[in-house]
Amino acid sequence: MDLSIRVQPRASRNAIEFDGERSDVKITVRVTAAPEGGKANDAVVALLAKRLRVPKSSVRIVRGHKSRDKRISIEGVSAAEALKALRSDSSGPPRLHPSGRTTYSADKS
Repeated sequence: MDLSIRVQPRASRNAIEFDGERSDVKITVRVTAAPEGGKANDAVVALLAKRLRVPKSSVRIVRGHKSRDKRISIEGVSAAEALKALRSDSSGPPRLHPSGRTTYSADKS
C-alpha cells in the first residue's frame, strides 16, 4: 500500500498529524531528526514502522528522498488498516491543533 505524506524535520517532537476527511486526508509526519545524511528519512521510516507494528524493512520511501513530500510504500497492511493504526496507536490522547488538525504524539514524554 502506498501513502503520501509531508515531512517536517527538526520538529520539537515526533508526531503524526491528520488534516482533512478520510477520502482526502493529508498526513504530516513530524520528526526531531535533521534532514542531513538521510537522518530525517530514517526517523520517518522508524516512526511509521513502530506505529504500524511492522518491521522497518516493510516501510520504504518510494519517491521524495530529498523532498518534504514523500510517497511511502508499506508492505503487510492495507490502506484502511494503516490509517486506523496511525490514528489510534498513540502514546496519549489526540490533541486538536488550532488549525483544526488532529495531532497524535509519538513521544512517550
